[in-house]
Amino acid sequence: MMMSEMVTKLTNVCWDKCITSTPGSKFSSGETTCLTNCAQRYLDMTVIIAKRFEMQ
Repeated sequence: MMMSEMVTKLTNVCWDKCITSTPGSKFSSGETTCLTNCAQRYLDMTVIIAKRFEMQ
């Protein structure tokens, strides 16, 4: 997956999960935490999957 595709996918997935109301000029603290955690989990899983493919 190209880097730009991964960023787009990450943005879409985390936005849909974390932004539940109409966004204002700033994210709430809950939205910020959710976006941070979502992005970290997504990147962690990408690394795990890449390592699995390397093993095969």
